[in-house]
Amino acid sequence: MAEFRLPANSKVKKGKYFKAADGVTNVRKFNIYRWNEDDGENPRVDTYEVDMDKCGPMVLDGLIKIKNEIDPTLTFRRSCREGVCGSCAMNVAGTNTLACTKANDEIKGDINIYPLPHMEVVKDLVTDLTHFYAQYSSIKPWMQTVSPTPSGAERLQSPEDRAKLDGLYECVLCASCSTSCPSYWWNSDKYLGPAVLLQAYRWLIDSRDEATGERLDDLEDPFRLYRCHTIMNCTNTCPKGLNPAKAIAEIKKMMVERQG
Repeated sequence: MAEFRLPANSKVKKGKYFKAADGVTNVRKFNIYRWNEDDGENPRVDTYEVDMDKCGPMVLDGLIKIKNEIDPTLTFRRSCREGVCGSCAMNVAGTNTLACTKANDEIKGDINIYPLPHMEVVKDLVTDLTHFYAQYSSIKPWMQTVSPTPSGAERLQSPEDRAKLDGLYECVLCASCSTSCPSYWWNSDKYLGPAVLLQAYRWLIDSRDEATGERLDDLEDPFRLYRCHTIMNCTNTCPKGLNPAKAIAEIKKMMVERQG
């Protein structure tokens, strides 16, 4: 019988334990993945006891409190704290989400925090998104036109056409959906993934864009688009409540319709 074992240097070990100060009664444990390429050590999970009476309501508040008051070596991305920038995407309690919009009270038991799955880790909770952003750039996420710009005026759009962009433009490129997709895990070198395909659809249905044919030609590929098997992980995990699976299905529909 075949046996599959992780390489010895990839096994996650039990890490350090940071106990709360004496007298603190309202305590939550944050179990956080730690890894630093420079120290040559295995990944580990450190445990921090946090005084929730002096902590903000979101997971990101807990991380900031830990970094500021307990362990300054903890590394993670964050910026807006409003669910707009997408910087603090990570795996919290088994689900990819934004730490700034995930409430501590929504989580039962210990708060377990890991980096986005199936991504190369730079350090601790920071993953390398270079390839993800390169894929986003490949769909040319800007308006392409061939007709002259109206003199002294904007390219107008009806309220009905503008409404078609709802549920698409709100994407913050946090990569939570793409890193929850098994097809993307195994084929990320060729498959664009749900986040990038949702962005592609946003431009495909923009009434002001005039490169629909070229955009569809670019997606007509066995891997770039068609590795999606409608597993729905992307839609279930999106912290903005968007539906990448539906956007991908609509692109496939457009592919069929133009053959008619």
